[in-house]
Amino acid sequence: MSNKFSMNVGGKSFDVEIEEIGAGSRPDLASLSSNMAPAHKVGIMETVLRDAQQSLIATRMTTKEMEPAFEAIDSVGYHSIEMWGGATFDSCLRFLHEDPWERLRTVRHAMKHTKLQMLLRGQNVLGYKNYADDVVDAFVEKSLKNGIDIIRVFDALNDMRNVERAIRTTKKLGGNAQGCIVYTIAPTYTVDKYVGIARELEQMGVDSLAIKDMAGLLTPYATYDLVAALKKMTSLPIQIHSHYTTGLAGQSYLKGIEAGADVIDCAISPFALATSQPCTETMVAALKGTPYDTGIDLEALNVVAQFFMPVREKALESGLLDAQVMGVDVNALIYQLPGGMISNMVSQLKQANMLDRYQEVLKEVPQVRADLGYPPLVTPTSQIVGTQAVFNVMMGRYVQCTKETKALVKGEYGRASVPVSDEIKQLIIGDEPTIDCRPADLIEPQMAKFREEIKEYAQQEEDVLSYAIFPQVALDFFKWRKEQQENKV
Repeated sequence: MSNKFSMNVGGKSFDVEIEEIGAGSRPDLASLSSNMAPAHKVGIMETVLRDAQQSLIATRMTTKEMEPAFEAIDSVGYHSIEMWGGATFDSCLRFLHEDPWERLRTVRHAMKHTKLQMLLRGQNVLGYKNYADDVVDAFVEKSLKNGIDIIRVFDALNDMRNVERAIRTTKKLGGNAQGCIVYTIAPTYTVDKYVGIARELEQMGVDSLAIKDMAGLLTPYATYDLVAALKKMTSLPIQIHSHYTTGLAGQSYLKGIEAGADVIDCAISPFALATSQPCTETMVAALKGTPYDTGIDLEALNVVAQFFMPVREKALESGLLDAQVMGVDVNALIYQLPGGMISNMVSQLKQANMLDRYQEVLKEVPQVRADLGYPPLVTPTSQIVGTQAVFNVMMGRYVQCTKETKALVKGEYGRASVPVSDEIKQLIIGDEPTIDCRPADLIEPQMAKFREEIKEYAQQEEDVLSYAIFPQVALDFFKWRKEQQENKV
């Protein structure tokens, strides 16, 4: 038995045929290891419209560039398509002159058969600080109303107090809530700790769990152990999200699936690998004919890929997609740095004419992270730790601290996994008080104030939320939009 499909490479079409082992001679894969999870169909979440393009081209893909692929994507049979949240919101407003809410409505209108998924930063919503509960409630409500099906909620410190409001509001309004375990490597982060986080999320009523590995740190056997433990201790479906930065993600996905993982996050080939996710086509082919077959047709994926090849080529020609960063970065294994964090640090050093001290900064990052209580390096903590490491190398250790570093030490982002030492506190905040409550408990309701401030420009309630999260960026967009509308009259 064979499977035939066509593939387009460099503008040339090729017919590819994969021979399968005959039914009578195929080994019983499920029996190869008594430890492997029972046979189950594995779902694929496609990330090309959100994390893949965010990782590779700084979230600069426009809705117009996406639209031709919508029908093909919708026909594949994906578990879900991640197309919103993360940095897409900021980029739409700041760089693309697009209303992110209109993008969501456009995708929802075009995709009738596929669940739409987004990434939400818990009490940070899509910004870089905590917001009041009424902002979180309103944002979740409008996200669901405009077409989102699944909301993946995470907190950069794995402080579950910061995700509970968004999760409970999602469930209350009939949405699908996915709770996140942010994966990192630190003395305090054991399998037992991750299981404890998962059980907290289960008690909150999440529909599924995601293991969020933003730096590609998951190794195959660590993935197996973690997924197996989560499957044993919870009744929730498990989804794995990793990046190919270290070259490990594909292998880790396979071991996670053997341990019982239900869904994996992948990117269609033109926007796969490097700091993005493992390739969708590769993972589908790897699982084909096994007890974990996705049921997805490679030919259908090839059609999707063809829509994104011109977008990739355009990004390469413009320099937006840098071919120099498309390989494996071993520094991520050594220093636990997500790809975006590395590029940000390089930019800061270039501006200061200190790129020759890059290696010093790399070595300083783990020390800063330890000083600050081992926060996982994901937005916004990755930016906080990375920038402080640059400052420490440029000016001396904690001679100058960012306001975000001070806020992190004060507890304004939440509870760190390890208490910050008194010595480090003194260096960073002196005798200023710290807090131990849920940070949002100290924030008064904000929506009424935001409505009043933006009433001149708001054309929909969604505009108030855009302004709440990115005040100046949203205001600039609203002014531009108003000019465009007036010019059309």
